[in-house]
Amino acid sequence: MPNRGGYAIGLLRLVLLALAATVLAVPTATFASQASHNGAAGMPPELAEAVSAYRQATMRSDIAALSDLVADDYILVNSDSSLQAKQSYLDDFRLPGFRIDRYVVEESAQAVWGDTALVRGLLHLAWTQDGAQHRRVLRIAHVWTRREGRWQIAYTQLTRVPEP
Repeated sequence: MPNRGGYAIGLLRLVLLALAATVLAVPTATFASQASHNGAAGMPPELAEAVSAYRQATMRSDIAALSDLVADDYILVNSDSSLQAKQSYLDDFRLPGFRIDRYVVEESAQAVWGDTALVRGLLHLAWTQDGAQHRRVLRIAHVWTRREGRWQIAYTQLTRVPEP
């Protein structure tokens, strides 16, 4: 478990957690759909429902709903290369004073292979933390898996895009 004592690291983690949810709110275009459950190029309906529920739970900081939607073996790789497991990820939703102001997602896409799916994008994010404005550009990738008939998010990778 990484050292979570620093305010800046905690702040960045919270921002990145919110990013993980918000990118899923944007409609996606298929970039490599193989064996999609609905036979079409789009996202399987059950996955689309899970992605929507995850986004809503994240925006409400609904830890109980997130606990159901996040796999027990979930791993988040933050843009600083630190790792978070499910409980640490859920605990971050309890931090006060954080709010996403607005964001833009470009290059959003998905791929579905049987019981595994990838949802990714390029995020242009602005947020407020304790009254201060912040901005970041990140590449984000989420891996979803269908287990026991339901979709759960199993992995998130965040990569900070260097400023020009």
